[in-house]
Formats: sequence, C-alpha cells, structure tokens
Amino acid sequence: MKTRTKLVNLGRNPQRFEGVVNTPIVRGSTLLSPTLAHWQEKNRRQAEDDFGVSIYGRFGTATHHALQEALTELSGGYRTMLYPSGLAALASVLTGLVGAGDHILLTDSAYAATSQFLQTTLARFNVSFTRYAPGIGAQIRDLIQPNTKVVLVESPGSETFELQDIPAIAKEAHAAGAFVVMDNTWGTPLFFDAFKHGVDVAIQAATKYIVGHSDAMLGVATCNQRAWPAVRDSAHNFGQTCSPDDAYLALRGLRTMELRLRQHWASGVQIAQWLEERPEVERVLHPALPSHPDHELWKRDFTGAPGLFAIALKPIPEAALHAFIDALQLFGLGVSWGGYESLALPFAPVGREYTAWPYAGPGVRLHIGLEDPQDLMADLENGFAALQECVALSAPKEVALV
Repeated sequence: MKTRTKLVNLGRNPQRFEGVVNTPIVRGSTLLSPTLAHWQEKNRRQAEDDFGVSIYGRFGTATHHALQEALTELSGGYRTMLYPSGLAALASVLTGLVGAGDHILLTDSAYAATSQFLQTTLARFNVSFTRYAPGIGAQIRDLIQPNTKVVLVESPGSETFELQDIPAIAKEAHAAGAFVVMDNTWGTPLFFDAFKHGVDVAIQAATKYIVGHSDAMLGVATCNQRAWPAVRDSAHNFGQTCSPDDAYLALRGLRTMELRLRQHWASGVQIAQWLEERPEVERVLHPALPSHPDHELWKRDFTGAPGLFAIALKPIPEAALHAFIDALQLFGLGVSWGGYESLALPFAPVGREYTAWPYAGPGVRLHIGLEDPQDLMADLENGFAALQECVALSAPKEVALV
C-alpha cells in the first residue's frame, strides 16, 4: 500500500468493535480474566511481546496497541513503546541502553533538554558523554571509546538545522557495538526512513506532527529487534505509559498526517524562499533550499521536509526584535511545533561546543502551519515593517550645524 493508504488503515480493526470506524478509547486499569488458564495465557503472550494482549492498564489497552502497531508498521521497525512526552521517550530509551560507567556520543546540535538530561540525571549514575560536530560523518570512529554504548543523532539539528550523515555514523557505531538512537521528530517516518539508514531506535515527539493538532503530549520510540528488550524493560521498570485519550488523538492525527505534511512542506519552502529575498534576513536555515550547506545530503536521505526551519536576522536592537514578534498576528509565540498553526520563537543556542550561533543577529525559529502562505507572508511583512520602524526610531539623529 502507498503511504497515504497505510495512514488511513493502520491501527483500525472495525470488526473488533462492532463496526466502529475508529478504534475506541479504551480506558482501564484492571483487566479481568474469566479463568486462571486465560490469565496465564495472557501473561505468556505479553512476555512474548504480543501487543494484542495486556494484563494491566499500564501496559496498554486496545487503543494503545492500535497506535503501537500502526507506528511500527509505518516506521518499518520491530516494536514501538509509548510515553507521555518526547523527552520521556528520550530519557527512558537512553537509561535503558546504558549502565554505570558507560559513555554516550551526543550531536552538538541535539535538543537542549536531551543535553540537560545527560548533564544532570545520567551524570549522577556515572554515565559520561562527549559532544561531537554534526558533520563528523565516518570520522566519529575517532571519538568512540571502549565503553561507548550509544551514539545519539538528530538530523537536522535543533535550532541550527545541520544535517548528519546517518548511514556513515551508524556504520562506525555498529562496528563498535554501539546503538544509534535518533530523534526523528523533524523528518518523521514519512520523510526519513530511520531503519533503512542504520538507526536502532527512532524517537519522535508525537506531540508534533503525529498528533498534529496541538492538543496532546506524546512520545514514541520505535526499535529494531536488537534494541527492543532494553527499551521495553526500561519503560516498564519506570512505569512509563500514556493516556488512552492521547493515543486516540495520535491515531486520529495519523489519518491526515501525509496530507498535512505535504502542505507544511510546500508552504514552508515557499515562505523560506521569500524570506531569502528579505533585506532584514541574514540567512535562512532550511535543508530543502539549495542555499543550505547540507542540501545535497537532504536530497540523498530525505523524501520531504516539514514546516520547521529558522532564520538569522541581521543585527538589530533588542527592541526591534520585540517589535517584530509582537506585530505578528497569525504566528503565535510559544513552544512546540507540528500543529496546524504557525509559530515564531526567538532563540539563542547555548551550551554548545561546535554549533555556536555564527550570526551577529538573533535567530527566529518558524513553524509554517496550514494557513494560506500568502496570508503568512503578509503577516511577516507587517512584522518586518514594525522592526524597520523601531530601528529607524532608535537610530542616532543627525544634529544640524548652526
């Protein structure tokens, strides 16, 4: 089946629910068995990773299982675990794959909360990590230590949007016996085939494009067979679970995900190209643009791009940045992305070794939503007008000679 057909049909089994088109929200903590033999059979099947059965609500209901099965097939992995957020997925997966005294290699452009988890929580358990430049490729072999258990990749990187040569990194990591864990929230399984490119665990903040409507928090980790036992046990040992209501919202989001992503892609590229011509913009950081330094890598490995990218503004006073953001009406100011609405968020990368912000002006991360791109460009035009007015008012005035 083609992707769009898969998204409409995966995780649906109307025959099980009296013909109901959507898998219902099944809420429950206690799941009863009619006989001891049935109870024992359910325990056996769950121990064998049969997602069609559960002995306790914490391990999922029919709603959770439908989403797990759909995401596993969509991603081409072995099994999928659900979490209450993307960060919960990252933290639980990393904790499951390493032990005291182990070492992690972390791309310098990773999501800031991932770095913080390594610096604080895992450091308390004598797990060390080393940052590496996103463009390192096969040279990562020089950084792999005897105790390196995980190489964490994110392509493109958060805020600065560098791409990584995932197959080259995976080849070196696997030769050393390490796992490759990827934050694939930007690419999603639709635009980046993580397992085809050598990833062992593909993590997504399903809060973003899977849910797609900014109304649920959810994380997912899809694994290959090698990584699954450790990931499963870590999630179970920490009691990781998510609401069946949120799993239902993710299933709903899957049905339109391909259509939404293609619109995000088209509108995002259109607006990014328009921004390249703006005098206020120093640089547009969008991998799908030919001007991006890693554009050829994007063409090789990705089949599309969502609506998230960044711009570097030319140097302006702080007040002008405020004027630009505050003048926007269609672009909301808030954390997260991947919903139907557009967002604009100023940022300044901190705590990095190789990917410090190289521009003199501020960065603004843009998420291009599902609004008409002409309206969004008009909104940005108003923001730039407010920015220019503020710059003009703050410029030193010439004093006429008498």
